Order: sequence, then C-alpha cells, then structure tokens
Amino acid sequence: MSAEQNNAAEHYANKRAYARSEIEQAGWLPTCSIDALKARGEMLRKIRLFFAEQGVLEVETPILSAAVATDPYLDAIQCSVAGVQSRLWTDSRVFDAEHAQDPLFFMQTSPEFAMKRLLAAGSGPIYQICKTFRNGERGRRHNPEFTMLEWYRPGFNDLNLMTEVEALVQLALPHFSLPFERITYRDAFRQYAGIDPFLASVAELKSCILSFTEMPGLSDDRDLLLDVILSHKVEPRLGAERPSFLHDYPASQAALAQVTQVDGYDVAQRFELYIHGLEIANGYHELLDAREQEQRLQADNRARMTLDKPCRPIDYHLIDALSAGMPACAGVALGLDRLLMIALGAEEIDAVLTFPVDRA
Repeated sequence: MSAEQNNAAEHYANKRAYARSEIEQAGWLPTCSIDALKARGEMLRKIRLFFAEQGVLEVETPILSAAVATDPYLDAIQCSVAGVQSRLWTDSRVFDAEHAQDPLFFMQTSPEFAMKRLLAAGSGPIYQICKTFRNGERGRRHNPEFTMLEWYRPGFNDLNLMTEVEALVQLALPHFSLPFERITYRDAFRQYAGIDPFLASVAELKSCILSFTEMPGLSDDRDLLLDVILSHKVEPRLGAERPSFLHDYPASQAALAQVTQVDGYDVAQRFELYIHGLEIANGYHELLDAREQEQRLQADNRARMTLDKPCRPIDYHLIDALSAGMPACAGVALGLDRLLMIALGAEEIDAVLTFPVDRA
C-alpha cells in the first residue's frame, strides 16, 4: 500500500472511530462487542450440554417473590404489583404491621429458596440460568442485574460439588488444568494475613486491619472484621496462578450451609471459588434442619436492625419445604458474567454485558 493509500485508510478509520464515539455517547449501542455476545452464547450452549449429559434438569423459578434473602449485607430491589396478594402476607409467622400495610415484592437476589422448594417436592438434580438483582451494587465488577447459574445435586457434599464446579468452569476456561487449588479459610488467613481467624481476639483482628489501612471506628463484630481482612489481604491472592477454592468457613458464616467439626473447631461446609482474586462461585453442603434455618434467618434480621436496615419477611415457604423433607444435597451459585470476563480477559463487567443499568 502506498503512502497516499495509507493516509486515506487512516483518515477513514479516524472518521469511523469518531462517528462511533458520537453514537456511543448517545447510549443506544451495547457496551459489549459482537464477539463477546457470541462467546456468551457459546458458553451457555456448553453449560446446557454439560448438565444434559449429567441428567440435571433445567428449571425456572420466579424473579418476583414476597420473601427474599435476609443476609445483612445484601440489599434487594423492592417493587409493588397491582392487584396481587401473596399467601405469605397472610401467614401469621411472617406478619408484621409494617409489611401488612405496605406489602411489597422483591426482585430475587438468588433463586436458592425456590429451587430448594422444588428439591423438597421431588425434582431431583436441577439447575437454573437466571437474572438476579442486588440493589446498590454498581462498579467495575458489579451491575445491579446479573446472570447467575445455580445448581443442586442430591447426594453430593461440598467436596463432591467442588469437583463438579471444576469440570464446568473448565468448559469456559480450558487453559486451566485440573485439579484447582483447595485451601481452607484458616490456612489462607494464616498464609496471606499472618493471623489465625479462629483464635485471634477482636483486638488482634483490629490490629491486623490497622496494619494495612486506616479505618477509624472499627466495629466489634468479629465476622465484619474478618471480612475486611479477607477482602484486603486474602482475596487478592486467591486464584493468582490457578483457580482456588476457599473452604471450611467459620461456623458463624455458615449462612445456609451445614456445620461440622475440623481439628476441634466448628466450620461451615461452605466454599467459594476465586480466579485472579475475583469471587466466581459460592457453594454449600446444604442445611436440612428447618428449625435451625429459621433461627439463622431470624438472626440475620436482628443483624440487619443493628445496621439500621429493614428486616425482611422470612420465607416460610422455604421453612415448610425443609420441614417436609429436602433431600441431602449440595448447591452452588456461579456468576456467569464474571466467568465470561475471565474467559475474555475483560477488566470491566460492562465489556460482557449488552446494556448495563446505565443503558438499560
């Protein structure tokens, strides 16, 4: 190509880039590329084939529900639906004056409760690919609406399920060889933060935090302090060379997982998967005890009150399903947007979404 032709090509390339920039400012274009769209489609195709070969049934459950996760650190999006009443609103166990006067539905933060009702109803192994929602979460790695893959395996425990998660993740990230790293919560803290999370006092946890950041007014909440250390000192080191499972969490962070004893300490049969410091999945050997589950949800609400957050109506459909008998199982939720980010080497979630909340 001659110099004259090169100049002409550069001129038209600049002109196209300028035109595209103007269009992007208008906001109608997707933020992801067409190649990213195709990669998402291929990833979904492989996932559905994976579960079909394993005999796991694809299901759908409602996005709108009268109850939602009570986790103190999750905020659901609320909405009203004209002319609709939920049975939960007339259940004396969840009734409270505030909720009765202003009944609301919630956009689900996870399909977990509804899927467990299906398990108790006899569904057998199930999976779901769905949209889930978290209020107030927007940033480089977050969008309030995101795509979640969640599945449940009767007869599995957390260790069995970690092995299956490896196989599924490798579909999207074939360059990672098996097995992935597995490191306990306790060992990770000792290795990366120099502190034993099971033995350290609250004062020692605070001292550890102040050694790497200025954070005035630290709470005495032990789990909150551990979360600060986890996010600053441990998570960035997890999955640096290969995907890493963090497992055997403190019992106080069991959420919906069973608790067992390891080396004389109560630990939750819970794991999270990290790749390049990014949390990809969160799984449990699921709690089956209805009374224990009810007490944990009530404790969540008490914790929400201390944080000046509204209590959430407890999902007694879930409690009733556990009472009826959910089969022993393990379950996991995996963020598909984040998995695609890693597969494509994207630094921001917008690179794998069509229309993030700013353009929706």
